[in-house]
Amino acid sequence: MPREGATGWSKSATLPAEPTSFAGVSYSEMLDRARALVPALAARAVDCEKLRRLPDETERDLHRSGLFRMVQPARVGGADLDVGILVDTCATIARVCPSTAWNLGNLASHHWMLGYFQPEAQDEIWDISRDTLIATSLVFPAGRGRKVEGGYEVSGRWPLSSGVDNSDWNMLAFMVREHDDGPPVDQRFALVHRSQYEIIDTWHAVGLSGTGSKDVVIKGLFVPDYRTVTAWAMNGKPHPGSTVNPSPLFRLPMLALGPYVLSGTMLGCAQGAYETVVGAARKRNATTTGQPVGASQAVQLRVAEASARIDAAEMMMRAICAHAMDVARAGREPLHEDKLRYRRDAFFSVRLCLEAVDMLMTVAGSSGLYLSGIMQRLFRDAHAANAHVMFSPDVQGALFGQHALGMAGPPPLL
Repeated sequence: MPREGATGWSKSATLPAEPTSFAGVSYSEMLDRARALVPALAARAVDCEKLRRLPDETERDLHRSGLFRMVQPARVGGADLDVGILVDTCATIARVCPSTAWNLGNLASHHWMLGYFQPEAQDEIWDISRDTLIATSLVFPAGRGRKVEGGYEVSGRWPLSSGVDNSDWNMLAFMVREHDDGPPVDQRFALVHRSQYEIIDTWHAVGLSGTGSKDVVIKGLFVPDYRTVTAWAMNGKPHPGSTVNPSPLFRLPMLALGPYVLSGTMLGCAQGAYETVVGAARKRNATTTGQPVGASQAVQLRVAEASARIDAAEMMMRAICAHAMDVARAGREPLHEDKLRYRRDAFFSVRLCLEAVDMLMTVAGSSGLYLSGIMQRLFRDAHAANAHVMFSPDVQGALFGQHALGMAGPPPLL
């Protein structure tokens, strides 16, 4: 609940008691910190699924390591690293617990996202705790907003708010209409404190079950102007937060790069599946012939094809992140064609990872089905991650194809 006094809001007990700065922590050091957590996160993977949320111990580990703050502005002690760090750290952790990686990518990226809001909104949250966690739901049609004096009146029920149980705030997407039955005139995000919304426990899922991606409800809530931002501000042009966050990270087209917040989880699923299945196949004999599994040419070909897909996907993800950072460092605004390519390569690289996981599951055979093993979790979680709209070829591929073919249409939100 709101706290008495000028500071405004209370903070969760799981947040660090003392502020820590991670400014100056390098890309390689942050990746080493992710690797160091792998054994503990692997040991908690089953509990994470049973809890259907991020365990408190895991949240504290991610706070202590600074991983939650890897793309937070340096001015508040964030590491302010290149966007590719989200792919690399999440892939590292997803090899053993994709749900934890999914929440890490989401919750870390919302520090980045908050940096696009007005400085007043940033300071209101980070002055209480620089470690504050913020959930989101990016389903714009789920929210309705009406412009009123000084802000917006917002209502809605939003699905898929990953990490909501661990978060003190939420960024909820909503459509603005001048009239209830009129067309949308804007698409915005509203910052809402957890005391102002209800969490509905809907997340009983076959995959990524530890992400706690529950529903959130608010009715007729007044949200002041400074706690909202138009989604069009995240397209690579100057935005309300530019004056206080001038680094290249905050000159990126965040919405076009949104898939790379999560694609590392899919890459880690595929890498973990390869390590698990190929490692086991070196020592396993076929149940029908008694011969080594690895002696089969069919198995050899599947392993080769899966490996090529995983390597290609990793190269595509890293190349896009590097290209976007190069454009930002050069002081250029990203081209529309580039932003469409970012989305195209995101869905295609994720599809390569899913195909690799499926190939490896056929190599694993019945041994991949046991709940005591990791392969079944990687298989389930990979299919759950692939269901995200950011990875839909029907949506993201169509945007690229429409532009390439010169087909007229409304400008996509990039």
